[in-house]
Amino acid sequence: MKNKSNKITKKNEAPRFPANLLVPVGHFLTAKLHTLEKRKKELSNEDPFKDTSRLLDNASPDADAAEQFGHARTSAIKTEINRKIVQVRKALTMVKIGKYGICEECGQMIDTDRLIIFPEATLCAKDARKREK
Repeated sequence: MKNKSNKITKKNEAPRFPANLLVPVGHFLTAKLHTLEKRKKELSNEDPFKDTSRLLDNASPDADAAEQFGHARTSAIKTEINRKIVQVRKALTMVKIGKYGICEECGQMIDTDRLIIFPEATLCAKDARKREK
């Protein structure tokens, strides 16, 4: 089957975003990646367990509890940021190889509304729901 540009395409081939539309998406995802990495560094500095002066301090039990809570909080946020960094890097790879917006599970286009809200999505909504179960 021939399309308007006289290139031969396969009948069942999933449509793809044109490369010129992926350039701004790539820039957006790169900026998001830098923001996440910066926030991850900031969180490391906020972790009370990183403060070496605390080792010399004979703090009261409530201060120790605050340190425990602060460490648990920063650890949880860093875990979430790490997960998001992986997602953004995966989406950037898809942009680079020309498969951005294609569900890695079923091979169909991911709904553009989903990509606008969640630009690092690599699964369509249906397959994302299946994976969450």
